[in-house]
Amino acid sequence: MIPFSVLDLSPIAEGGDAAQSLRNTLDLAQHADRWGYQRYWLAEHHGMPGIASAATAVVIGHVAAGTSRIRVGAGGIMLPNHSPLVIAEQFGTLESLFPGRIDLGLGRAPGSDQVTARALRRDLNANPDEFPQDVVELMHYFGPVTEGQRVRAVPGAGLNVPVWILGSSLFGAQLAAELGLPFAFASHFAPAQMMQAIDIYRSRFKPSAQLGRSYVMLGFNVFAADTDEEGRLLSTSMQQAFVNLRSGRSSRLQPPVADYAERLGPPERAILAQTLSCAAAGGPDTVRHGLQDFIARTGADELMITSQIFDHKARLRSYEITAGVQATGAA
Repeated sequence: MIPFSVLDLSPIAEGGDAAQSLRNTLDLAQHADRWGYQRYWLAEHHGMPGIASAATAVVIGHVAAGTSRIRVGAGGIMLPNHSPLVIAEQFGTLESLFPGRIDLGLGRAPGSDQVTARALRRDLNANPDEFPQDVVELMHYFGPVTEGQRVRAVPGAGLNVPVWILGSSLFGAQLAAELGLPFAFASHFAPAQMMQAIDIYRSRFKPSAQLGRSYVMLGFNVFAADTDEEGRLLSTSMQQAFVNLRSGRSSRLQPPVADYAERLGPPERAILAQTLSCAAAGGPDTVRHGLQDFIARTGADELMITSQIFDHKARLRSYEITAGVQATGAA
């Protein structure tokens, strides 16, 4: 049995708003806390009408305050959008408020389009190779203050907030291995290089003060329901979201549509076949087999389950079924 965790993008459903989405996020987190999930992560995206977690650290505080056991963190903070010191202060504050429960996952994508990235005041001419140096600088702020150190994170210094590297390519795998950090791969939406990234990370991993052995967490989509037919129907909201995003029509999460994929042309079907190859949709047995096969194929140390489902009650039920699969040891 391996741990299961939750990735929540705080989806804004058609007909809803961000306030409702954030209430749903807290409700799901409280259920996940009781159901035994290991951690609850939120992601930084900007300018996307269907995602309410742009102010990620604020939402993490909201979730952590309303839960008691589950670890809460970022999956992730897009570090090129911020100075390392600001993130150290934010997550030092969160760790001070909720000691031993905060995770910090870091990515190097902007989490937005270029126009929005410019509005975030990023230096669009920055070299992406600076990301490793920014990670090291950020980790330094979490360490003990050294004699003569002029810049320090208050709060943050000495708190050693656990840092993860996120990735959807080989770059993140190489960096996580070199720094001896846990690695979370975005196989829930970009699985193409998953197996190669896992191999690179594990083969090149160097133990560190934070982590003695390699640790891989993989994203996996689950659309679980009481029947296979219902589970497949629920998955069509996510299918629409992927097609709309890749077509430049980012939107709020749409209601499910029966036989949605069958209505698409070959290019759109190819998008779904590639992006949703790490997914299980159906009743409990179908989901169990999907999880078992994925874990056996990848050797994952932990799964980050994401369930972009239009109806909140159906989303809760999906995570409840998935927790039951994990609790029985079947996964």
